[in-house]
Amino acid sequence: MGDGFRFDLISPGSGVLCALSGGADSMYLLCRLLEGRERYGWTVSAAHLNHNLRASAWADEIFVRQQCRDRGVPLTVGHLDVAGHAAREGLGVEEAGRTLRYGFLEETARREGLELIATGHHAMDNAETVLMNLIRGCGLKGLCGIPERRGDIVRPMLAVERAEIEAYLKEHGVPHVEDETNADQAYTRNTIRHQLLPLLEELNPRAAAHIAAAARRLREDEEELSRQAGQIAGQGLDIPDGAAVSVELLREAPRPIALRVCGQLLERAGLGGEAVHREGMLALALGEDPSAALDMPGGRVWRQYGLLALSRSRESGPPEPRELAEGEIRWGKWVIGCVPAVCPEKAYLTPHNFYLKPDRYAVRSRREGDALALGDRPRKTVKKLMIEGRVPAGERELVPVLDRAGAAAALGGFGPDKEFLAEPGGPAVHIILKTEENAL
Repeated sequence: MGDGFRFDLISPGSGVLCALSGGADSMYLLCRLLEGRERYGWTVSAAHLNHNLRASAWADEIFVRQQCRDRGVPLTVGHLDVAGHAAREGLGVEEAGRTLRYGFLEETARREGLELIATGHHAMDNAETVLMNLIRGCGLKGLCGIPERRGDIVRPMLAVERAEIEAYLKEHGVPHVEDETNADQAYTRNTIRHQLLPLLEELNPRAAAHIAAAARRLREDEEELSRQAGQIAGQGLDIPDGAAVSVELLREAPRPIALRVCGQLLERAGLGGEAVHREGMLALALGEDPSAALDMPGGRVWRQYGLLALSRSRESGPPEPRELAEGEIRWGKWVIGCVPAVCPEKAYLTPHNFYLKPDRYAVRSRREGDALALGDRPRKTVKKLMIEGRVPAGERELVPVLDRAGAAAALGGFGPDKEFLAEPGGPAVHIILKTEENAL
């Protein structure tokens, strides 16, 4: 059994904060970091968080203080009410403790001017994490276990086995404290540690080490797949409050890559999402419905024909109907001008500029049964016109319909019904519709 401690994860001259509970793992970590202080010129400090969860918590704090004094290690001690925080936030005690612990470590490192935080996770912890994720259900990423580095957190002990830790502490006469909650099988991790892993180690004494090694190899695969996905996601477009990508890119990519592209785009758009959301997003891209949509945590994903778009903002529904008055009114993204006039030689100029018969008009969203005859074309429903015009389903309610006595007289961006056009030389209402670029 060799030395699995990864000194190379920490650059020479770095400042490192050791997360120190006083247990065997963290005492081993502190000692190895102090070796790095001698070899590589590291600056080493320690941080201990008293969770106030156990009667022995104060004894642990006293122990840690003494060990740091003996070794000349600067120490920061924090006191937090983990149980109270868990109750207030509706969290489990484990989750609350983890959140507060990392927050305390980050704040301490920043205050002390230290670049890195080292934690004492080892091969057994890594194996437990892989098994927990596997039991709960996960993909390749969950099988990768605990990363050796994430941001300013480093875990140089992930290849170190429990026997190696125990042998080192015994050889060097390093004391440590025991956390009695490690034997409490009310915690899922402890059940895996004390029941499942021992069974596996009966089959192979190095089962935990082999699981951790497999996790490292799988992480290499995950990183490569994510890199390839990133090349595709990088071809996406930034849109207001989100992102978009060509449907064709997702269709051409192998499924494992395409799913990772979806995940990266969800992150880029600032949306949440689990595996089921990535699957649903890819299904929109692979499906035949060019206007399909899907609500996501914090936003929405929708097809816009050849594009798949993601946005943090959900559509709030169409604006309320409004009477047109002389001058301009705003209706959603549209500005509608209405001015009494004499109809020129041509009543129809463009789909956004035309003359209607004089009357009272209102603007509203489409209704079932709305239909128009545009120019010399046959009468078609507003729904069919929008489908032919490739208006995304999620935006069709936001296209203005000009209403005359309950009938559709004109459709924003498409033009007027020929029956409602004014007679040349006669009285008319001059309509001008304007919208933001690419509003459709």
